[in-house]
Amino acid sequence: MRYFLGILLFIIIAVVSLLGFRGSKSTEPPLWVFPDMDIQPKYLPQGKNDFFEDGRNDRPTPAGVVIRGQTDDLKNVFSPDYNYAVAENPSLYSGEDNQGNWYRGFPIEVTQELMDLGEEKYTIFCQVCHGASGNGNGITKSYGMVATPTYHDDRLRDMAEGEIYNTIVHGKNTMMPYGYKLRIEERWAIVAYVRALQLANNASVEDVPGEFRSELGL
Repeated sequence: MRYFLGILLFIIIAVVSLLGFRGSKSTEPPLWVFPDMDIQPKYLPQGKNDFFEDGRNDRPTPAGVVIRGQTDDLKNVFSPDYNYAVAENPSLYSGEDNQGNWYRGFPIEVTQELMDLGEEKYTIFCQVCHGASGNGNGITKSYGMVATPTYHDDRLRDMAEGEIYNTIVHGKNTMMPYGYKLRIEERWAIVAYVRALQLANNASVEDVPGEFRSELGL
């Protein structure tokens, strides 16, 4: 313990000694650890430039230049054949409808392939906290994370699919965002699988198609 205190005291004295020189004047050149970060060969905005006749770094826009990508009418800017995916199906990317409310339903076709993809990605990214059935009893609960909600309460059952999508993308509270790990269709696939878990938790025999009941022993 005394060695630790001695090392800690030495570090404190060293740090205070170094910081004590901040703001002091010296005739010696400054010490640059990374000089390329302080001295960069670049033109600063609104700076002086002797190369150009007007003496400015900033260059005026050439006459007749056309701005691309800065208008809602992208087909006029690019070409009639240009397809901008976000404009074609904005709810798919934002999780919102045309009025800015959370989208209800799915802006993508829900197929068996999508459900299988949702199960796969849910198992990888969500199950550890939310549990295999979505009841919030994942393995992280054993390590003290007790705030994970269950998908089976009324609040989350009534939540719009677009809001669940938004939570997956941006995170919420202690849940980290997963938008940078999941493609667009993978996010919606997880939403669809969450809905399947919610339905399974409250399903009755009548909800099971007749051809599958024998497989389940019903």
